[in-house]
Amino acid sequence: MSDIAIKVENLGKAYRLGSMAERPETLVQAGFNMLKAPVRNYRRLRNLDTFSTDRDADDILWALNDVSFDIQRGEVVGFVGRNGAGKSTLLKILSRITEPTTGRIEIRGRVSSLLEVGTGFHPELSGRENVYMNGTILGMKKAEIDRKFDEIVDFSGVERFLDTPVKRYSSGMKVRLAFAVAAHLEPEILIIDEVLAVGDAEFQKKCLGKMEDVAGGGRTVLFVSHNMSAIQNLCGRAISLIQGQVCNDGPTDAVIEDYLERFRGEASSGFLNNDTRKTSSTARLSTGRLLDAKGNETSNPCAGEPTTFELDYTDAREGTKAMIVVFIHNQQNIVITQLKTPEPIMLGKSGTVRFTLKDTPLPIGKYTAEVKLRETNGGQDVIPNAFSFEIFLLSAYKHLETVNGRYCNALTRQDMEHTVDGEVVVEAPEAETAELRQGSN
Repeated sequence: MSDIAIKVENLGKAYRLGSMAERPETLVQAGFNMLKAPVRNYRRLRNLDTFSTDRDADDILWALNDVSFDIQRGEVVGFVGRNGAGKSTLLKILSRITEPTTGRIEIRGRVSSLLEVGTGFHPELSGRENVYMNGTILGMKKAEIDRKFDEIVDFSGVERFLDTPVKRYSSGMKVRLAFAVAAHLEPEILIIDEVLAVGDAEFQKKCLGKMEDVAGGGRTVLFVSHNMSAIQNLCGRAISLIQGQVCNDGPTDAVIEDYLERFRGEASSGFLNNDTRKTSSTARLSTGRLLDAKGNETSNPCAGEPTTFELDYTDAREGTKAMIVVFIHNQQNIVITQLKTPEPIMLGKSGTVRFTLKDTPLPIGKYTAEVKLRETNGGQDVIPNAFSFEIFLLSAYKHLETVNGRYCNALTRQDMEHTVDGEVVVEAPEAETAELRQGSN
């Protein structure tokens, strides 16, 4: 029992839903509603702090429902789930910002949390004053804060604006300073929500490194993120939430695999940024899909398994030849590889081109893909950021990891095959693969 840092038992959080008043259809009905208003408002005020015990009541939303778990001292636990699953509500309760409706929690240790941009900062105070205020709230003496102050300022990178009121800070500056304060003031329990999404890629990497240092120091870390690769790298345990309830709790890889399996096939066809396309060609790329090893649409391909980019084209004139290319960008927007037809292909009036990565040999992380159809006459159809996806490394393929914990990041000829109309073409001239399915000519 003494090794438990956080204990949660049958935790529930309910919110009362508002409702629109019915608009009166007649003048008499409007007058009657005005007479009833004082009684109606009195009842609403009386019921503000009470909830129906009926969990199926129409006017009650249970953001958390019967949640229970223990977290040991020194554990690094990631929470995964879709938007609205209850992750942020749970962390707000653990941070004592929100009161639970039912259940109880026990927290043993000093808690520092970073939940929303600017949370815990007084907007009228300067950055310097907010650092000392947060340290005081954590129970630290001024001498302790003085000892950590230079590290906090250096990490945050806001030294020039340290004596400026926080209300003048950009959201990125607030996050940098808030994270620096939360991580450097030596809390026994560190709670981090998805706010790291505000920072740039370099700062996110810096934060994850600091969180690893905090975890390595034997302190407890709770981390909520939609960045599954960050959770895989940082957390030894994960808890998945679905509709306010604990769905799975266990080793990170197993929980993430189960979570992804539940939502496989739910990705929708189409391009993310159709409005930003640049078109000077007759033929157009109409829709696109990412397919996993089972042929299901996905936005979460797995390293070690085949991944297919499927592109539909239409409106091609008779005799049109074109190259079709997929450029894959990393989080720094650098093109790390491209998939393309090794030579211009004859297009039917409409059809489908499929690029298949045989083992998806990419590092785990987030990517975007730009797609391009380039006709031999010079016209082209270009869609920047057509796809957004995140690569995972499942436990079955852990043997593919390199020394630094990443799958290889170079594509070779053996990684792919090039097929036209379903037949393998021997010695594809480039390290790409494509399968062409044509429609009517």
